[in-house]
Amino acid sequence: MTQSSVEPRTVSEDAGNGTRIPAGRSWLDRYFHITHRGSSVAREVRGGVTTFMAMAYILLLNPLLLGGEDALGDKLSQPALITATALAAAVTTLAMGIIGKVPLALAAGLSVAGVLSTQVAPNMTWPQAMGMCVIYGAVICLLVVTGVREVVMNAIPLALKHGITIGIGLFIAMIGFVNAGFVGKSEGGGPVTLGVGGSLTGWPVVLFTVTLLLIFMLQARKVPGAILLGIIAGTVISVVATAAGWIKEEAWGGSAPILHGSVVSMPDFSLFGQVEFGGWEKLGYAAVGMIVFTLVLAGFFDAMATIIAVGQEAKLADATGRMPGLNKALFIDGAGGAIGGATSASGQTVFIESATGVGEGARTGLSASVTGLFFAACLFFTPLTQLVPGQVASAALVVIGAMMLQNARHVDWSDWSIAVPVFLTVVLMPFTYTITTGVGAGVIAFCAIKAAQGKWREPSVLMWILSVVFVFYFAAGTGH
Repeated sequence: MTQSSVEPRTVSEDAGNGTRIPAGRSWLDRYFHITHRGSSVAREVRGGVTTFMAMAYILLLNPLLLGGEDALGDKLSQPALITATALAAAVTTLAMGIIGKVPLALAAGLSVAGVLSTQVAPNMTWPQAMGMCVIYGAVICLLVVTGVREVVMNAIPLALKHGITIGIGLFIAMIGFVNAGFVGKSEGGGPVTLGVGGSLTGWPVVLFTVTLLLIFMLQARKVPGAILLGIIAGTVISVVATAAGWIKEEAWGGSAPILHGSVVSMPDFSLFGQVEFGGWEKLGYAAVGMIVFTLVLAGFFDAMATIIAVGQEAKLADATGRMPGLNKALFIDGAGGAIGGATSASGQTVFIESATGVGEGARTGLSASVTGLFFAACLFFTPLTQLVPGQVASAALVVIGAMMLQNARHVDWSDWSIAVPVFLTVVLMPFTYTITTGVGAGVIAFCAIKAAQGKWREPSVLMWILSVVFVFYFAAGTGH
């Protein structure tokens, strides 16, 4: 999609003199173009609150994903992670609202956090991993400024982009099942098994299952904020059961739903600025480059699709699909990667949950600003957030994974040159526990099958270059 130097006008702005704005508007109305876009302050506030309620679960899930050990065996502090998650979401969402002036909210991307926790951190320190986030954010900003993103977006086939999204969904769901104890390592013949030794053990796993089913049931009834409501319900049950002694504290494996001290506390900014660049010799610079590429894939393509989808839902896009502030929105999303790395919250990206606020009537950046302020307020409620058991929060990971699988309907499974690359991309991500492996296999398979069909010109030059890069990546033994 080519961007012009002149911002496109929305449907309401193109409507002519009949939509002339009345005099005496407030500075808030003028700044955010609230009346111009057919909205009101009340709708924007309501939309901002709704968006926050729909995506507040990230305050629980991001610390869960980033709670593992790095190459040195070090772990990030959970209270500091919660603070970092809220801080990064607040800063980037406020920037999107005030500067971008669109109803888009940002927070830590689960796909990016998944790459960091399973692929990056085990091979380097957490500060070095966050340095990778800063680098990938800078790369995306550079792509936006130079216009190279047009080339990159057009190079990768649409079906393969859907496959990447589906694969990441399965990958995230797998992480949720493993963290909850629903899936474990097999001591028999298979690589994985149900629970422990082929059986589900312990009440925390039961609470995970109950929470998971409850969220799905609420979603089936189209209840707003279903994920957050399910997590709250599961947490309340967990707190009562633990307080009554029905579930022992040690059964939760370090995430017991017990409040220590006051509900309100000062934010823990100890992880802010804990970023390192370099020291990647052990991993190899080729692998480092591939990790950055994977992070760009995980954070960039989903953001592009989400921004356009929400913009169209809000009727901000014109006839050609352009929307006001699109380049600003893309740049802020890219900067979110760097901001997330600097705060140790992992890369920030636009959330599709922004559509819930749009559904409530939000059309401007005031809605995003309200969402950002709510995230800022959460900086002072870390103890309350820590009440949520990891097993309960893991249910949301599975739900998010299931939602990402909806992209399968866009894939033409009857076309062998599309079905095989997408299949390999989708299954290899969870099976190998790395996103890079799935992307690499899909790219190579796509080019190979097209060549076998005598259609070697169909893949772009960039796709062939990526195929060669991935072949060397696997051959060098860095695909782990």
